[in-house]
Amino acid sequence: MKFYRLFAVSIVMIVGFGAKAQDSTSTGIWPKLGKNDTIRVAATNDGGYMIPWIGLKEVVILGNRIWKSPQEQAMYNRLRYNVLKVMPYALFAKRRYEKLERDLAVVADKKEQKRLVKECDNEIKKMFNTEIKELTITQGQILTKLIDREVGRTTYDIVKQTKGKFAAFSYQLVARVVGHNLKNTYNVQEDRDIESIIRSSGYYQ
Repeated sequence: MKFYRLFAVSIVMIVGFGAKAQDSTSTGIWPKLGKNDTIRVAATNDGGYMIPWIGLKEVVILGNRIWKSPQEQAMYNRLRYNVLKVMPYALFAKRRYEKLERDLAVVADKKEQKRLVKECDNEIKKMFNTEIKELTITQGQILTKLIDREVGRTTYDIVKQTKGKFAAFSYQLVARVVGHNLKNTYNVQEDRDIESIIRSSGYYQ
């Protein structure tokens, strides 16, 4: 009999707790949790109701491309090789010029500004003399496009801003001789194959 009474009391307690929980959730009041039981997320107030939400990363879905011919696939593979070859240089230029702009923003002394520009120019030249000079004409053309994509300005504009109009003009003349164009711009629509390669390369994951 004692066991039966204990069992009955347990049932009453369980039922009572369940009713209380249902009542609390219906009014939007959640049971109190411990300090280590709460997951903090952002929330939006919608007519008095707090709606929790979590921001998700962009998901890019790429379909399997159907090639018209083996030659077309070979051309795409070659483009992919060239893009991945020069992409690190474009990212280096982006980081370096962003650093230069941050440094120039906090320095008022003209002499110090010239020193910072020269230092940046020397780093770019060092990379050019050791690695970029070995690029093919096609790779160089892709690089100028990617610099515009990453920095938001053409290579010509960057040289013009840091070294002046005459230097930019001189660099452009030399570039044109070897088949490059420092004024190349990047267009997502026109360069959609390059954009697709970059998106699927893992650089922005």
